[in-house]
This record gives sequence, structure tokens and C-alpha cells, in this order.
Amino acid sequence: QVHLVESGGGAVQAGGSLRLSCTFSESPYSRYCMAWFRQVSGQEREGVATLDGDGTARYSDSVEGRFTISRDDDKNILYLQMNDLKPEDTAMYYCSADPILTSIPCPRLPRFPTRVRGQGTQVTVQS
Repeated sequence: QVHLVESGGGAVQAGGSLRLSCTFSESPYSRYCMAWFRQVSGQEREGVATLDGDGTARYSDSVEGRFTISRDDDKNILYLQMNDLKPEDTAMYYCSADPILTSIPCPRLPRFPTRVRGQGTQVTVQS
């Protein structure tokens, strides 16, 4: 089973930027449905961005235009570039993945891959 490790979280001022990284233990190229989701303690998880095996990216309304999901297949890394951060973006961020199964499409937001996830990285946005 693939292992995921997130990094890149931290504390920033509102309007600032962060780039989160998720390192896969094996090449994810075209083999996994991938996603970033976030969770605030005591609240439901929220999918913020997904990336299908063919490279199609989708975003939640709350981050559309501010966040960008991408992957580096040479480095086995999934990224989440977060710009114009807002206090409401404060949460623990996780990357997750589902293996792609023949003829079954990747989940679409608000659903997102959940089979494998990392340990999370905290993002705190100060007003």
C-alpha cells in the first residue's frame, strides 16, 4: 500500500501563501485518484481539491481561484499551492489517494479519495 507524507504547513498572515507537499512512497502517475482535504477539530472533513489520473483538477467553491493542485511525477509529489489565504482556511490538511479501478471514475467533490491518507500538516492563517 502506498504511503503518503505531508509537509509545508505553518502559520501565515491573511493574504499570504503556502505550498503543501505530499510525498508518495511509489509513483502515483496515472494510478491514483488524489486529493487534498482539510479538517478542523470537531468539524466534518472538507475536500478542497482533487486530481484525477488524467490530470483533471477540481476545486471546492471555497478555494476555487486561490488553490492549485498539481503533481510532479518525477519526484512522486502531490502539491497544493495556496494563495490569498484566509483565516477560514485554518485547518489540518491531508493528502489522500484511491487506486484507480478500471471503468470506475475518480470521486468528484464534495466526495474525495479516502482509502489512503497521510498524517496531516497544520495550516494556521492569522488575521
